[in-house]
Amino acid sequence: MTATVFILVLCAAALHAGWNAIVKGSGDKFVAAVAICLSAALIAILALPFVTAPARESWRYISASMVLQTTYFSLVAAAYRRADMSLAYPIMRGGAPMIVALASGLLFAEALTLTGWLGISLISGGILSLAVLARKASRAGLGLALLNTCVIASYTLTDAAGVRLSGAPIGYTLWVCIVTAPPVLVLALWRRGPALFGQLARSWRDGLIGGAGTMTSYGVALWAMTLAPVAMVAALRETSIIFATALSALVLGEKVGPGRVAAVVIIALGAATLRLS
Repeated sequence: MTATVFILVLCAAALHAGWNAIVKGSGDKFVAAVAICLSAALIAILALPFVTAPARESWRYISASMVLQTTYFSLVAAAYRRADMSLAYPIMRGGAPMIVALASGLLFAEALTLTGWLGISLISGGILSLAVLARKASRAGLGLALLNTCVIASYTLTDAAGVRLSGAPIGYTLWVCIVTAPPVLVLALWRRGPALFGQLARSWRDGLIGGAGTMTSYGVALWAMTLAPVAMVAALRETSIIFATALSALVLGEKVGPGRVAAVVIIALGAATLRLS
């Protein structure tokens, strides 16, 4: 992995933590998640005429991603209603890199070095160690976060395969954002009814900021997966927990004790190890 890819994926990780903080800090987590998803689609539609369209072979992956991304947005909001971001976020993101690392060897025939495996293990272990600190958290919140781990791994592998076939990482990312919005809107209307539109209108500013953040973050990660092993990019992106922990403490006012700080240090060591692989 080149230094440029490494730095850009770290920037993407920071953006990802930022839009999750917007969801957690909002009064209505579900509406915030929906506003971000719809805003990302709106931005994507405006940008679409200026980018190359993805190849036909990648469209079945875009369709599969739509289902997985819709599930992901719903689970993010549900998990944050029941658990702190500083606990739910690391659990959601922690297991996915190891699942991706194990599966990508079979799906993409990518052989990682021993140093690469060590880096991924440190990142996953550091993130998942935070689950030990979640004993006082809602079991429902933890269960939703763990379920979302599997969804995250699934859409990561799906989109890694799709973007490599697309020949157009930016176009692929924009279309994933666009096709995900309609089912999310339908789900939201089913749950909230016509009152949803007024609720979304009050969240437009957070929606636009979060929408731009999530689209850019994921677009950078998908672009990186066309240049570097999928497992390494997926693991490095999950260093977003470092930024999420800082936001939890400094912005959301959550308690971040020594145990969580130690876990973040382990994650940072994992990222440094990946850079050396």
